[in-house]
Amino acid sequence: MRSHPPSHPLESGTQLQHLQNKAFAYFQYETNLQNGLVSDKTAPDWPASIAATGLALSCYPVAVERGLMSRRTAIKRTLAALRFFRDSPQGTEPDASGYRGFYYHFLDMQTGRRAWQCELSTVDSAFLFAGMLTAAAYFDDDTAEQKEIRDTANFLYQRADWPWAQAADGTIGHGWHPESGFIPHRWQGYDEGLLLYVLALGSPTHALPPSAYAAWSSTYEWKRCYDIDYLYCGPLFTHQLSQVWIDFRGIRDAFMRDKGIDYFENSRRATLVQQRYATDNPLGFTGYCDHCWGITASDGPGPATLKIDGIERQFHDYVGRGAPYGVDDGTLAPWAVVASLPFAPEIVLPTVHHFIHTLQLHDAHPYGFKASFNQTWVDKPGQPLGGWVSPYCFGLNLGPIVLMVENHRSGMLWELMRGCRWIVDGLRRAGFDGGWLDAGKRHA
Repeated sequence: MRSHPPSHPLESGTQLQHLQNKAFAYFQYETNLQNGLVSDKTAPDWPASIAATGLALSCYPVAVERGLMSRRTAIKRTLAALRFFRDSPQGTEPDASGYRGFYYHFLDMQTGRRAWQCELSTVDSAFLFAGMLTAAAYFDDDTAEQKEIRDTANFLYQRADWPWAQAADGTIGHGWHPESGFIPHRWQGYDEGLLLYVLALGSPTHALPPSAYAAWSSTYEWKRCYDIDYLYCGPLFTHQLSQVWIDFRGIRDAFMRDKGIDYFENSRRATLVQQRYATDNPLGFTGYCDHCWGITASDGPGPATLKIDGIERQFHDYVGRGAPYGVDDGTLAPWAVVASLPFAPEIVLPTVHHFIHTLQLHDAHPYGFKASFNQTWVDKPGQPLGGWVSPYCFGLNLGPIVLMVENHRSGMLWELMRGCRWIVDGLRRAGFDGGWLDAGKRHA
């Protein structure tokens, strides 16, 4: 049962639909219709992001169900993307699109080739695969096109060579460069890598063993912040992205069984910590309060150092902000608050209302919320506080708005992915049981 009053104005279907409509417009207009690639952000000549493209593939079914796009158009866009990833070059060449079944983080919007000498990204590939598997689950009619969607999506997911990406300690590496090999960083400590490990363990062709998940979860940090005990990670988005697709309500792995909660409850606690940190506001930033929070990896006004009201403040650009520990320069991300809607609607809805109606951060832009804002920032020392708003919208931000609002409204994404055998296999191999997983086992 929801603990927030149902009379909150944003709880109406009309208001939640408005949030979804504007966020989905990004994927309508920032996509190359020839290859299905989605721009990382609204900047001129910017490359595509494979994570944003995976989110688009997940958003199309929601758009069909909510009347924002015809099924015919969604099928056409989905096939364009899947055919591109199927046919694009995989190899060690520095301008390929991918290697070993994985893809480069950023791809040229037109050619689909690697952009900026960026890394082959395991986690961004996982978001892409999740989008593909969503499409495969949704487009289930017995037609040639929808069968092609299912067959191609499953082929692309099954092609990924997860053991190749595994590090010596059993965890999964962040990525790889053809010029220099594997990035030294690995997926350790709780974060958005939860989905990555589930997909790696669930592969029917190149699966990692359960020991890989154990290696990852052995690096978790359980903390107590503001009288709340939870599995810690600072940036808010890390508690959300895996749960765009996977319904963790009532299912637990060994770690969560020991703690007596599940990952859904953990994300609720992480959301509550964010609000309490902003209310406490230990660094004295302008605007922070119980309905103005949301600290995550985001765009920012820096890099710069400014003296404001006698305090020297250091501002950053794009960085992994987090709370209550980590980088905090007064920059907040409205989208990250919306993406916590399923976990804690009673504190999310008043905050989103504040962002939309008091700060007027939403309706003026055709895509809704821009990446982030900072009310402490001043353009020139000595000027009145005007604040800073990111000039950009990001696909990685707007996709979770569409999808997590939908999970709050109908549970659609969760329902679809509960029927994905690879997700189910990955969860079971990771040691999850209980809830819908056990019910599915009984009915299998």
